[in-house]
Amino acid sequence: MIHYRNRLGIELIDLHIHVGGAVAPHIMWEIAHKQGLKLPVKNYWDFWKLITATDETVNSLEEYVDIMHRWTEKIQSSPEAVERCVYSILAKEYRSSNVNQIEVRFNPMKRNKGGEMDLDHIIQAALHGMDKASLDYGVKAGLLFCLAREFPFELNEIIVRKAIKYMSWGVVGIDIAGPEKHTFEQDPDFVSYRKLFAEARAAGLGLTVHTGETNATGPTSMRQVLKDIKPERIGHGIQAVKDEALLKELAAAGTVLEICPSSNLQTKAVKDIGELKDIIFKLKEFGVKFTINTDGPYLLNSNMKKEIELLLQNEIMTEEELRAAFDLARQVSFIK
Repeated sequence: MIHYRNRLGIELIDLHIHVGGAVAPHIMWEIAHKQGLKLPVKNYWDFWKLITATDETVNSLEEYVDIMHRWTEKIQSSPEAVERCVYSILAKEYRSSNVNQIEVRFNPMKRNKGGEMDLDHIIQAALHGMDKASLDYGVKAGLLFCLAREFPFELNEIIVRKAIKYMSWGVVGIDIAGPEKHTFEQDPDFVSYRKLFAEARAAGLGLTVHTGETNATGPTSMRQVLKDIKPERIGHGIQAVKDEALLKELAAAGTVLEICPSSNLQTKAVKDIGELKDIIFKLKEFGVKFTINTDGPYLLNSNMKKEIELLLQNEIMTEEELRAAFDLARQVSFIK
């Protein structure tokens, strides 16, 4: 008899989970010491506070991302560390919530110590960790490579080339992430990015874009991404509820939003449960497709089981609606 680790009693799927926010603190602690990294704290519990988002440490997306940039990405920057981290994410999500299909995303260039380490070694280590977890736990998994908005175009182009190169190994899609300080169309390399995403799609990679997470650009950037990049999915996208015309466009295009409830609450992209409920209700009202995801479960002290409980206990979604959301996630997953 299968022991289901969530109230829905089904196997779950997570389409939006970052390596930088999903590894257990004790594993990060062990990796840091094994690599001889000098840490600003000596005690494990102080380290836990250092790399976990709490109301004391994180009250914005910038503060949330800063933890990853300052500590987790640095600690994960070796082939051995990346392999162990990817393996641990897949294993832990399966054990904690019965998540049996996961798309794990990360930026391999933020794990090669600024070019000091070979990028292919980092990528192959991540793939090896994924394959080993798939073998040990029977989970289906795929990697997404995150481009970075703060990177020059040339570096992001290399990441896409690597994603295409490793498609047959288990890389299934690309993303672009990072705080939105201006609309996508204002980027001087805007035309080049359109061509780059088109090339990735033509090669068979799935496309998703982080946009509409905060009110930095509001729904404007989302509309430009929808028009010029045409991704199958959008990471977060909650700002769309401020523009009913955009909601209709998303519904008509069939674009799927990757909703991350705990993440948006912790970073104050959503001010409280009431606003989260309003957002989900608005998406349902306009027929916008969306999935439920964890984003950074260990950084947020969460998992998919807790995400489900959050939505059920606050009467934001019913069990039937949640099952439908996970069914949709399987349909739109880049893992085939």
